[in-house]
Parts: sequence; structure tokens; C-alpha cells
Amino acid sequence: MAADPYKILGVDKGASQADLQKAYRALAKKLHPDLNPGDKAVEDKFKELSAAYDIVGDPDKRRKYDSGEIDASGAEKPQRQYYRDYADQASPYMRENAYGDFMDEDALAEILARAQRQRRNRRGGDVQYRLRLNFLDAVNGGKQQITLADGSTVDLTIPAGAHEGQVLRLRGKGEPGMGEGAPGDALIELEVADHDKFERRGDDIHVEVAIALRDAVLGGEIRVPTTTGDVMMKAPKWTNTGAKLRLKGRGVARADGTKGDEFVTLKIMLPEKPDAELEKFMEGWRGGAASKPEA
Repeated sequence: MAADPYKILGVDKGASQADLQKAYRALAKKLHPDLNPGDKAVEDKFKELSAAYDIVGDPDKRRKYDSGEIDASGAEKPQRQYYRDYADQASPYMRENAYGDFMDEDALAEILARAQRQRRNRRGGDVQYRLRLNFLDAVNGGKQQITLADGSTVDLTIPAGAHEGQVLRLRGKGEPGMGEGAPGDALIELEVADHDKFERRGDDIHVEVAIALRDAVLGGEIRVPTTTGDVMMKAPKWTNTGAKLRLKGRGVARADGTKGDEFVTLKIMLPEKPDAELEKFMEGWRGGAASKPEA
């Protein structure tokens, strides 16, 4: 059911025709589609406004509406349940004289003329793409060749620290414009695959590294993978499973030029093959029973 035309125009039911026209002109200036290109919500409001003024802006239709002979859509009340009887009535928004009530104002006419010129030279639309990156390419950055909708290929620069859902813009690689309008852009949304070793949490990298029993007890150098290659770091004596070490600045690049950190979680690993000497030592180790973790 159409809304009350008076409410749409923002006037009282007893307003004069001059007041109705004034209210319509003021709202039409704000809501005209040529002044709000591409805004579907505003365009719908303008259509609603035009339909409302078509009813109460016409003295005869207004009289019929006020007396209940027609409803807010202009249909006679007894026939209002048959939408097909009036659904094809021309909207005042579509008629050639739809602007007649306010086109006599030079300022608005100039604005509309400028909007029409802009439409004739309209910018092309943007085109959406999705690009799946492996984990290390997203962290370290680099070049990726992509194929556009027109079949052309282009090298896309992936910034170091790129993340899931980030959108990269290739200017001028979208749809062509109209007239002298510039072409649109290609918008590439990034997807980042998981890694079998590394996990990204914000700007930090997390990795789990095995440590030999000897190095866990006595301390020693261990090899640690990073997103740019392996490094050696010192494990302190009596390092237990779950202990975390930090490699400062070995995380993900930030926009300000700094980097996050890499956090290394250690996990004690026994030799792959049984070691008789280790077994013999453990059997004779008096403190072994006392070192059992509590349940």
C-alpha cells in the first residue's frame, strides 16, 4: 500500500496548493536521480515523491483522495485489490513533463544539464577479481601475473604483509568509460592459503619446533625456520615442551615499516630409534621417579 502523500511531502492535509508545490520542489532538488547518480535508494524516494505529488498536486485527484474515492496510488478504492488494473499506470517519474514543476529554476536546470553531460562521459565500472596466494607470497610480497577479463595479462605487485580479504587496485583496468569518461579499475581481493608450518596471528608468526632431549636439558643451538629462511637460535638449559622463544622482527611487515615477531614453541622429541645408552642412564637415574609430572 502506498504511503500517505501528505506525509511523503511533509505537509499537513490542509496545506495550500502553493505549499504543496513548494514542498515538492524542495524535496525534488535533493532527491533527483540526476543529482544522485547510482544511488538506488534516493531514486526510489524520488519516485515515491513524484507519485505523491501526482496525487495531491492535482486539485481534482487531491479532492478524490481526500474524500476517499481513490487511494494513494491513484486507484479507485473498490478496485484497489486488483493490482493489475493500475500497475501499468505511467509513473510521474517516467513522464516527459516530470520536471515541469521545478525546471523553470535556472540554477537547477544548469545542475541537471551538467549531470547529463557527466552521464555522457561516465566513468567505466570497476571489475572484481579474486586471487589466491600462498602463505609466503602474502607475507614476503612479490609479483603475481594475473589474466583480466579481456584476456590481457598484467603483473600485480603484492605488498609484503598482504592479508586475507585485502583488496588491491589496478587503475584503468576495469570496464571502459562512456564518451570521454575514464575506464574503471580492477579490484583484486586476496585469499591467503594456510601453511604447513607457520601460523599468522596479526603481525606475528607462530611456529612449532622440535628440540632434542640433550639440547632441552643442557641448552644448545637449534635450527628454526622463518618466512625468509632458517636461522639458528639458542635454547636455554632445562627447556621444557611448550616453552616459547621470540625472534624479534621476524614477523609480518607493517605499513609503518616495522615488523612483528616470530614466536617459537618448543617440543621435546626423543631419538627416532631406541637408544640403549639413554635407557640405561634413565634406569640408573635416581631423580627420574621424582621428576614425573603430577597428574
